[in-house]
Amino acid sequence: MHRKTLHRYNQSGDARFLTFSCFRRHQFLRSERTKVWLGDSVMRACDRHDVALWGYVFMPEHVHLLVRPRNDVHDIGNFLRSIKESVTRKAMGYRKSSGLPESVWEPYLDLDSGKATFRFWQRGGGYDRNIFTHDEMVEKLSYMHNNPVARGLCEMPNEFRWSSASFYDGLDTGSIGVERAQL
Repeated sequence: MHRKTLHRYNQSGDARFLTFSCFRRHQFLRSERTKVWLGDSVMRACDRHDVALWGYVFMPEHVHLLVRPRNDVHDIGNFLRSIKESVTRKAMGYRKSSGLPESVWEPYLDLDSGKATFRFWQRGGGYDRNIFTHDEMVEKLSYMHNNPVARGLCEMPNEFRWSSASFYDGLDTGSIGVERAQL
């Protein structure tokens, strides 16, 4: 199976628009529990890697983040790995302690390597775009915030709990803390 190679450009001062998906686009993020795990993981990774979170939306099967590393020297791949590994560990722990039948966990099993591997996230690096201009940043925030509306999850972007839209509308800080985007 051929996979595209993702090239990350860790340029000083660039904001980043990141997208990553659940394994085989399953809706693993539809429960409140998994979104809380993800929110906690994003906030810890932002602190650990000194990254400003400018925007987010957690859809049932994928995630969009708009971030800006604060340090000139950074590795966005390490930042993403911190997020993904933390959520996967929590999901695996829940699997072991839940008492749910094994059939519930079949969507998480990756058999492609010849052995059953528990997988929460899709393989690969996802989508990573450097953001250079204010207009591009506004377009990405708008796209993210309108994603739940386009999917019929809410009528207005600021109604979706797992998004930074309400923060930008001045209604509240959202489910996780963000900083106002500035380019």
